[in-house]
Amino acid sequence: MPILNFILSCLYFFLPAYFTNMTSSLIKKHSFLKFLDKPIDSGKEFKGQPILGSHKSWRGLIFGIVIGFLVVFSQKFLYQFPIVQKISFLDYQKIDIYLFGFLMCFGAIFGDLLFAFIKRRLKLEPGARFFPFDQINYVIGAMLFLMPYFWFYSYIKGFSIWWMWITLFILTFFLHIIVNRLGYLLNLHKHKW
Repeated sequence: MPILNFILSCLYFFLPAYFTNMTSSLIKKHSFLKFLDKPIDSGKEFKGQPILGSHKSWRGLIFGIVIGFLVVFSQKFLYQFPIVQKISFLDYQKIDIYLFGFLMCFGAIFGDLLFAFIKRRLKLEPGARFFPFDQINYVIGAMLFLMPYFWFYSYIKGFSIWWMWITLFILTFFLHIIVNRLGYLLNLHKHKW
């Protein structure tokens, strides 16, 4: 597989996680279903620090998963086209789309929440720089959830799955920096990182 095609395939594969991760940040600016804008940790503390922080809300979690699932279902629909089949690591018509969608999207959110928990233990404020984990936390989470699925079902077509994850870590690291800088310039983010 040529390198550019491989990179495109990695990005296409990980689109649900990218959208899941972006949604929670973007939804903060809107008042849609504001009643869900409650902290996941209910404001509780662990050893004198918030468990996750008030900025990790049920609304972000729910909308992140919903948007991620919409992307997965779009990928399944688009798989009927040969050009999409060429860049797809998975046969979206054969996999359990609900299980895959859940593992990808919830895994991405889990990675974000896990590192929010770690940041609070390190007494870092929400939004404080936590390099490089701010950029790749959701890749770590998605990988943790998806690897057992891939090992059990052997769905990835004809290459080392580790190259896919290594490529995703590198691509996501740089894409996250670029997108956050743009978001900061457009006043969508409070921080450049």
